[in-house]
Amino acid sequence: MTTTIISSSTTIHTTSLPLPLTPTHHFPTTLRPFPHPTHHHLHLRHTTTCSYKISIQHEGQTTQLEVDPDETILEKALESGMSVPHDCKLGVCMTCPAKLLAGSVDQSEGMLSDDVIERGYSLLCVSYPKSDCEIKIIPEEELLSLQLATADD
Repeated sequence: MTTTIISSSTTIHTTSLPLPLTPTHHFPTTLRPFPHPTHHHLHLRHTTTCSYKISIQHEGQTTQLEVDPDETILEKALESGMSVPHDCKLGVCMTCPAKLLAGSVDQSEGMLSDDVIERGYSLLCVSYPKSDCEIKIIPEEELLSLQLATADD
């Protein structure tokens, strides 16, 4: 026991307990910084350790991927060796367009208009899975024509 006298009327008694040498708790969640295209500071994305099954149709083949909610579908596709069109990886250039056939993604970092997103289109570079998904990679021109048409509305 340690005794600390703060003043003549106040005395604090403390007892030191031995601390474990190794951590005893493991938490399944992490915070990962990511850049936001409209801000110059970092935000934190809360993530968990579960992953989602993503089915990608591209060039006549279907590829199955396991994608964590804190990684983009494009990141995982490139990591797996898929030859997927892409360029800026910021959700601006529209080089990695896809049609979301089933499931849902968070693409709030991208620049697609809301009505184009509501039609099921996404940019893989800013698409974070929120569920199992089925995706078809589409020609860039298909998405550009839709995005430009809605910009005039």
